[in-house]
Parts: sequence; C-alpha cells; structure tokens
Amino acid sequence: MSKRAFNFCAGPAALPTAVLERAQAEMLDWQGRGLSVMEMSHRSDEYVAIATQAEQDLRDLLGVPDNYRVLFLQGGASQQFAEIPLNLLPEGGVADYVETGIWSKKAIEEARRYGTINIAASAKSQDYFAIPAQSDWQLSANAAYVHYCSNETIGGLQFDWIPETADVPLVVDMSSDILSRPLDVSRFGLIYAGAQKNIGPSGLVVVIVREDLLGRARASCPTMLDYKISADNGSMYNTPATYSWYLSGLVFQWLKEQGGVETMERINRAKKDLLYKAIDSSDFYSNPVAPASRSWMNVPFRLADERLDKVFLAGAEERGLLNLKGHRSVGGMRASIYNAVGLDAVEALVAYMAEFEKERG
Repeated sequence: MSKRAFNFCAGPAALPTAVLERAQAEMLDWQGRGLSVMEMSHRSDEYVAIATQAEQDLRDLLGVPDNYRVLFLQGGASQQFAEIPLNLLPEGGVADYVETGIWSKKAIEEARRYGTINIAASAKSQDYFAIPAQSDWQLSANAAYVHYCSNETIGGLQFDWIPETADVPLVVDMSSDILSRPLDVSRFGLIYAGAQKNIGPSGLVVVIVREDLLGRARASCPTMLDYKISADNGSMYNTPATYSWYLSGLVFQWLKEQGGVETMERINRAKKDLLYKAIDSSDFYSNPVAPASRSWMNVPFRLADERLDKVFLAGAEERGLLNLKGHRSVGGMRASIYNAVGLDAVEALVAYMAEFEKERG
C-alpha cells in the first residue's frame, strides 16, 4: 500500500486508515454476501443491521440518553440552518442566536427567513477572536430556542463551556468538534453535526434531538425536513446516504476500539498543546485567538511575512503535509487536527515549522 500523507483538511477531512482499509476489503463483497454495501437495499435486513449498529455505537460513545432520537439525515449541517427553525420556531416566534464566526452567521441569515432572530451575543467587537462571556449575553424572555456553534471551523474559535439557558432548548452546531471529547448530551435540546470532519464522509448529517421537541414543525415544513417524520421512519423516509452511514458506523467502531471519546480527549489535548506551543514560542508564527477560546480541532496560524505563504505550503506538500492553506476568507494557514489526524502528524508539522523558520525566519 502506498504511503498515506498527513491530511490537515478542514473537510471533507481525514478518515482513519483502518476504516478505509476495512471498507476497501468489503467494497466488492460485504461479509460474503457478494455485493457492496452501496448496492444494498436500505430496507434489507443486512443494511438495517448496519444502520442500527451505527446508531447504537454513537449512543454508546456519547452516552446519549434514552429520551433522545438519533437521526442520520442528508443535506449537511447547512440544511439544518433551515430545518431547525422550520421545526422549532413557531410562526411569529423568536429565537436567540450567538454569532461567533462564519458558520454561526450563515445559520443566522437562514433562520431570519422564518422568524425573528435575536443576536443574543456577538464576537464581532473582538474581531471574532474570543467567545463572548455568558454574562454579556442578552437572551430573549420568550425564545423558542438558543443556537450557537461550538467550534468555528474557519476562524478557529471554540467554546470550552456549555451555555446555560434554563428551560429554553439549547441547539448546537457541533460539526467540527463532536466526538473529540466527552459531552453531556442532556444539556442540549438538539445537537447537529455534518459528518465530514469527525464522523465520516460527506453526504450525511447527524441530528441528536430530545423527543419532546419532535412534532412541533410548522405546517409549511416540507415532509422531508420534519424531524418527527424522520424519527418515525428510522431516518429512512426516503433512501438515505447509505454508504456514508455505513462508513460512519465503521468510524464509530474504530473510536470504541481506541478507547472512546475519553481517549480522544487525551490525544486531542496533546495535539493542540503541541501545535499551539510551537506557534506561541515563535515570533515567526502567530495565532490571534484568545487562549481560552482556541479551537482544539482547527488551528489557524500566520507567518510573519505572508509573502512566504506559498513557499511554506509548497514545502509542506513535498513532505506529505497536505491541505494547510487557510480558508480564503481568512488567509494564512490552518491545520485541522480531527480525531483521525494522529499525534505523529502534528509532530511532523511542528518539525517542519521549526525547520522552515530556521531557514526563512
């Protein structure tokens, strides 16, 4: 097998090599059935067993309580920007949103199509480099829900705490940090996450929703976007993204084999500590995010002389350190260090950064 590169892509992101090797082995003949998973009927006993196991493994990993439904849907996290207000925001209602970067802004823009959106807090005054303290939030008295993005993939800004919203359902976009460390699911009304970062390949979004929030969709909500319809039909009202669901199930099994999210937390802490230390101990590299708000998953950094960016990226590519270019809206570099990116990848990146600084600094 050819050597695997270290892939720092923000998404679609690196998948565990062991998962890809298993999928490769099962590609043409799944467990002696003589066909591929992507050729199976989603109604077959074999595929239903795959889907059921994937859901149970995810429940085990996150300790999902029994009064929550786990949905495997299509449309990515971006479709949830509309699906959430269509299901949870009644006609004429108000929802609170926290603005911390590009993805929370997109959620706000879409939700405004369906009702009154109150910006309860914004990181704009801090150039999106720090999470607003909850003591500064202006929550509505009658909000249908409170929405935030736990990790801004592009800006590298992450909550290291869960907001308090009393009896108001808390809704969170966890696309880029779900499964990276333990989580108290019971604190949330709804959790959603696009798959293509820490769950599996693109084409899938996972929604974990408390049962009492089902059945609230407004009359104009399309059938395909009604959470209750999805829940009642086991996420199979129509043909689901079967292969993405299967691969996600393999990732869940891999995570359990590694020791679960507790082990991931330990490894992810070591990875981010190593990378931020390399940045902070240098005058050549910089990261503008307040230390308490720094992402564990997406680490943007800049070179002292941006004219060296292309040279840095070219050298990284030569060494098999791929997809380090920052998002077009931010520039600079960005290393996405999700669960499937090992400590060895971060060690290789830090070694290259030191070498590059010695040559060019």
